[in-house]
Order: sequence, then C-alpha cells, then structure tokens
Amino acid sequence: MAWNEPGGGQKDPWNRQRPNSNKFSADQLLKNLGDHLGRLGRGPGGILTAIIVLVVVGLLMSSYTIIDARQVGVVLRFGEYSRTLPPGFHLKLPRPIEAVDKVEATRIRSVNDRVSMLTRDENIITVDFTVQYQVDDARKYLFSVNDPDGSVSAAAEAAVRSVIGSSDMDQILSAAGANLVTEAQQALQKTLDSYHSGLRVTEVSFQNVAPPAEVKDAFDDVNNAREDKQSIENAAQAYASKVVPVARGDAARIAAEASGYQAERIARAQGDAARFDLLLKEYKAAPAVTRKRLWLETMEQVMADNPKVIDGSGGRNIINLPAGEKARDAVDTGGKAAAATSASAGSGSDAAAAKGGQP
Repeated sequence: MAWNEPGGGQKDPWNRQRPNSNKFSADQLLKNLGDHLGRLGRGPGGILTAIIVLVVVGLLMSSYTIIDARQVGVVLRFGEYSRTLPPGFHLKLPRPIEAVDKVEATRIRSVNDRVSMLTRDENIITVDFTVQYQVDDARKYLFSVNDPDGSVSAAAEAAVRSVIGSSDMDQILSAAGANLVTEAQQALQKTLDSYHSGLRVTEVSFQNVAPPAEVKDAFDDVNNAREDKQSIENAAQAYASKVVPVARGDAARIAAEASGYQAERIARAQGDAARFDLLLKEYKAAPAVTRKRLWLETMEQVMADNPKVIDGSGGRNIINLPAGEKARDAVDTGGKAAAATSASAGSGSDAAAAKGGQP
C-alpha cells in the first residue's frame, strides 16, 4: 500500500495526523494535554508558571461556599468576624483572606446529669435532669465562650441546685414540681445570656426525683403517712361539707320558728289585752249583763264536750235526746241550744243561773 493511500491510521510517513481526519480520540486529547503541561515544566519559567496556575485554581475554588439548610456560616476576614451567611450558595474572598466556619444552628444538643443536693428543709434528694438547647447566635457561640457545651453543663447544674435548694421536699415531689422545672429553665437561660453564649434553652426536664437509696424506706413511710393524712383530711372535709349545711338549715328553721312563735305570742297578748279593755268598758257600762254573759260563755266552753245536758229553763223546754253512739254529739248540740235558750230568758233565767251554782 502506498504511503499516501487511505488506511486505518490516516497518517503520513512522518506519523502526523492528516488534516482531513474528523475522528475524536480521548487518548490523543490526554496526550496533547500532557505535552502542554510538560512544556510548562521545562525551562526556567516553566515551574513558576505551573505554580501560578495551581494558585489561581486554588483561589477560584476557595472563592465560594455552600451553606447547608441546617447551618449558618460565620465569615472570618483575616481571623476577625466579618458577617454571618444564611443557608445557600455564597461568594467570598478566597483564602487566606476570608474563611467560613459552619455552625449547625438547628441541631438540638442535650446535657444529662445526676446531682444530689439539700432541699430548703434539709432533706437529701437526688435529681436526674436533662437540658436541651440549640445555637441561637452563631457568632457568640464561636467567640464569646471558650467551651459552650461545658458552660451549659455547669450552668444547668447551678440552676437546678438553686431551684431545689430554695424549695421544700413536699413542694418538689408534688404537682408544684412542674413550676420548679420552669424556674430552672428561666434561671439557666438568664445565666447563659449573661455569658453571651448565643445558646437558647428549649427544654429542661427532671427525671427520677427521689431520695437516696439509703433513706428510701424511711422516706416511703413518710410519704405513706402524708398520703393517709391527706386522705383523712379529705374525708373530714367531705363530712363537714355534708353536715354543716344541714346544721345551718336546721338552725335557720329553728330561728324562723322561734321568730314566728314570738310574733304569734305578742299578737295574741296584744289581742287579749285589747279584748280585756273592751270587756272592761262593757262591764263598766252594764256590770250585771256583762257578768252574766261572761258566765254563760264560760259554761258553754266548759260543757261543750260534756255528755250531760243542763236545762236552765226550769223544765219549760222539751229536749229530744238521741240514743246510741250519736247521743253524745246530740247532747252536746242540745246543751248548746239549751244554754242559748237560757241566755235569752228574762228574770227566770237569773233564778236558773242561781240554781246552776253561779257565785
């Protein structure tokens, strides 16, 4: 085959690629790139050129940063705080001019500890507590406190001791313990703010609030006695709530009855006094007639239930007496009629009254 005839290599005798060849070769591209880089490294200026290229590439690669959605970026310019970057893609000055420290702002951090302490009433109690917190200010978190997490642990223990030490055992173990947790969280947050830590406390919780194991049995006895006392007090209060209103009602009823009886007796006494005044007036006007009428009325009242019949007419009136069980009622009625007839009689009635034993 002639040297200029088409063949598989499409090369001339001097091993050069023919200009009209359009076939792409990755190996050839890498070889050409290696040749160019090799030429850069040859000669006095080749090494300097390679260093400049590497430096430029490094500067370009360090001129941006990507902040994750859960992070914030703190930009340091020559080691001094410059600005805070939110999540996203950001351009910056290349290293070593500016550097970025990334802080996970949304991650919940926690501290757990167990402490034994004295309450205000000098009882020993053991408390397991947990503190959860997160970064609220990335700049303060990085630069204001040397050890933020260690500071949280120490401040949390101090806050819990302060709250427990100012409370009684009953208050700690009762439902009021929830208020103590809130007080501890507020005290811890106040301490961290005074440190300029850039941390925000999200939750404080107490677990296993109990006396030490050495005194647990005695403490359980005290709790049982306290519960029995509370049960008895509740029963007594329930009984008082039931009995006291009844007693008050009875007292009010008796007082009302006494007031009614008082009013009745006063009214009756006043009525009797007025009646006596009227009788006195009538007696002064006609003593004999008044005396006679009073005697007849009295006898009528006395003999109303008496089965005997008294006839004051001297036998001039005919009285029919019923027989049997109805006799008494009939006799009573007849007696009243006879008394009424006697009251209407004249001088003969005065004589009949004398027979009846009028004084």
